[in-house]
Order: sequence, then structure tokens, then C-alpha cells
Amino acid sequence: MYIDNKEIKDYISLWLALMFWIVSIMIVVGGLTRLTDSGLSITQWQLFSGFLPPINEVHWQYYFDLYKKIPEFELQNYEMTIKEFKIIFWWEWIHRFLGRLIGLSFLAPLIYFSFKVGFKNLRNLYFIFFLICLQGFIGWYMVSSGLVDRVDVSHFRLSVHLLVAFLILSLIFWNYLMLKDLSYTNKKLNLFIPYIFIILIFIQIVIGAFVSGMDAGKIYNSWPLMGTSYFPDDNQLINLFNFNAFSDASLVQFIHRNLAYVILGFYLIILRTIYKQNIYILFNIIRIIGALLLIQIFLGIFTLLNGAQIFLASLHQISSIFLVSSSIFFLFLNNKSS
Repeated sequence: MYIDNKEIKDYISLWLALMFWIVSIMIVVGGLTRLTDSGLSITQWQLFSGFLPPINEVHWQYYFDLYKKIPEFELQNYEMTIKEFKIIFWWEWIHRFLGRLIGLSFLAPLIYFSFKVGFKNLRNLYFIFFLICLQGFIGWYMVSSGLVDRVDVSHFRLSVHLLVAFLILSLIFWNYLMLKDLSYTNKKLNLFIPYIFIILIFIQIVIGAFVSGMDAGKIYNSWPLMGTSYFPDDNQLINLFNFNAFSDASLVQFIHRNLAYVILGFYLIILRTIYKQNIYILFNIIRIIGALLLIQIFLGIFTLLNGAQIFLASLHQISSIFLVSSSIFFLFLNNKSS
């Protein structure tokens, strides 16, 4: 993305920075929506009519009656009052409202800047807008999985929804960095190393979504053992090699734990390589990644020990935003060096 006009370049940079933080807030709210079991409180896909919340008791009763028809209410929340329903409704409504806000906040400036610098220079941003639109449909596809025959959404669809959210965030941040005048060096790591690192982190995000979607953090609330042994007591090692392992709560927690150790080990190899090769430009960012990685691991452990308490679980997700962002910056710096 090349923009010659410095003033327009600064405006686009500021806009992308704002979008980065709005999407970050969206990810946090989405996590809280899941943690509070609020995601199925709105049972209709309302692209425009759902922009406004219920304004009177008649409207509230209408939404509550719709909720009463799904398995989550019939099998799990059958004693819920309308006052309790309003709490989970607001989480889901705010989540959807932010989704609409992101779409509008991205489209309107994008059209304006396209007239200023041309469509060709902003093609990357149009792809991001496509992903934002796609994310809305993925969100509904996820919600629809919990409206029939089950009390929760599919953890597979939840993971896709979260993965696309982080992909949007990463692409926004990458395009923001492209507009900045950063200093580079003639020394860098093998290109595959930062890519492998970021891929491992994204895989961990997917497994983390499995943990959240299956409430797998509420079992085996001990560390470093899972029960009385390193491997979960209620399982056999052979089951780890079946695809069904991704639908088994204890195995998913086991995978999530151990992938964190793999990522930490790979990070230490990267750290050693950077210092051994004296790649000075990567010194600061690799230290930041290390600090964030340790924070993420410790938060994960504390979240587990406290039975996936909402506040700690949310902090765990917030720290993942910073970890992903710093890893994208690491990848960007290494790629731009020659």
C-alpha cells in the first residue's frame, strides 16, 4: 500500500489505529459474551432491525419468548426470569452492535479514502472489509448451531469465528505498520521462523476457543498435573490421536496446556538465535514477546486453578491480543529487513 500524500497517509494511519482498538474491544466483548453464556439470547439474525435494543416491556417479552423456544432455556435455564434474561441479552446485543459499528466505521472512511488515493492503493483494505462482512455471517452460522438440539454453540464454529477476528485484527495492524516509517537492518532471521511462531500462536487460539466452547477450563483445575498424573485421569493416550480428541474436554485442555509449552520452547530457540546472530533490530520486540508470553501462560494457569473464573479468563484473552499484535510486529520487522 503506497500513499504519496503525507496528510492522507497520516489520516489513514490514525483510522486504522482506531479500528485496531475497536476490533480489540470487540474480541474482548465476544469473549465475555461466551463466558457469561449470553451468545444464544438473541435467536434471530437481524441485520438492520436489531440495531436498536428493546424499548419497552412488550419488546422485551417478545425476545424472551423467542429464547424460551430453544434448548438452552428448555434444558438448562428453564427457571430464568426476564430480569436475568436482560443481563445475557445486553451482552449479545452489545457484541452485535460493535459488529455493526466496525462494519460502518470501516466502510465509510474506506470509500472516502478511495476517492482520495484510488481503489488500487487500498485493495488490501477492501479485503479486510470483505473479512468483516464474512465475520458477520460466520457469527450467525455459529449462533445457529446452538438453536437446535444443543445448549451451546459448536466449538468448531466458535473457533472459526475467533480465528477470523484475530485475522482481521492482524491485517489491520499489518497495514497500519506499512504506513509507518520504521528503521530496518540488513540482518534478519530465516523467514520461516517468525511465520512458524505466529502459526503456532494462531493454532493455540483455535484450541483455546475449543476450551472455551466446551467449558473445558472448568475441569482438572490443577497444575501441572491433570488429576493425579500429567495425562488426564479419565482418558487414554491412544485417544489423543483420534479426530474426536477435539471434542473431548479433557484432551482439549491437555492439548492447550502442552501447546503453550511448545510455543515457549520455540520462543527460547528464537531468542537464542537472535542474540547469537546479533540481530539488534529484533532485540526489543523479542523481549516484549517473551514478557507477554509469560504473562499469558501465568494467566492461563491462574484461570485454570480458579475454575475459569470470568475475570481471569477475560484477562487471559486480553493478553492474547497483545501477544498476537507483538508477534505480527516481529514478523513485519523481520520481513522488511533485507
